[in-house]
Amino acid sequence: MKTRPMKRDWIATAHTLSHALPYLQRYNDAIVVIKLGGHAMGSDEAMDSFARDVVLMRQVGVNPVIVHGGGPMINAMLDRLDIRSEFVGGKRVTDQATVEVVEMVLSGLVNKRIVQAINRQGGRAVGLSGKDANLMICDRTDPDLGFVGTPAEMNPKILHNLFAHDVIPVIAPLGAGRDGETFNVNGDTAAGAIAAALKADRLLLLTDVEGVKDADGNVLTELNADRIRRLTAEGVIAGGMIPKTETALAAIEGGVRAVVILDGRAPNACLLELYTEHGAGSLIRA
Repeated sequence: MKTRPMKRDWIATAHTLSHALPYLQRYNDAIVVIKLGGHAMGSDEAMDSFARDVVLMRQVGVNPVIVHGGGPMINAMLDRLDIRSEFVGGKRVTDQATVEVVEMVLSGLVNKRIVQAINRQGGRAVGLSGKDANLMICDRTDPDLGFVGTPAEMNPKILHNLFAHDVIPVIAPLGAGRDGETFNVNGDTAAGAIAAALKADRLLLLTDVEGVKDADGNVLTELNADRIRRLTAEGVIAGGMIPKTETALAAIEGGVRAVVILDGRAPNACLLELYTEHGAGSLIRA
């Protein structure tokens, strides 16, 4: 009987798995909400890698919830349909025609692409929006913005029912209005509201940057609410990072144990964060 020679990469893999055991135990039966956007949605290869990681997380006992964006796809469809958008204060005015396109793209094209990617990797994913089972009831954010909503009432029972049947929810950030309207909701805001409603152990915000950086451009691996407010007041946290850190703080105040802002371009970013000592990105706690 021949024996196969031990290769260093096999030994390294076994070593990694062994050292992951405490983290596998730590996150068993934990709820982890993942906001998917940016580069991780940009190619079939990146999508398949992300889906494989999500299926592995479910396999080892995590209850993952995916909340996705889709801004570039919405813009492309609006252009194809020759629907022009106006902007107020840098935010898109979402009229009736625009919100119909938003729902078509998010709940249809984008949502089902993610569902199919997870199912191809052996998972069981189901696509939803915040309108399903009144998961996310919204109020109008600003009359000048049209059908843009802010989550006001959350009903996560449907998600717990899916967890009980080993199903991975994939949620489009659309909300139901109290008078039958459909509201477009910022993806980060929706993910934070869903994570808070579930009292999730982790909210992972996948972005196209490495994390929150200090004035010298170094990634801050751990932050708390006071430091975030101070860095924002000093102008160190600025631009597109402000709404992400605001989402993180709101989620923590709502009962989420911790939020991580991490680089979705990095291979296996979610696994690195959950199952290694090093982690990934910027961890934010109360």
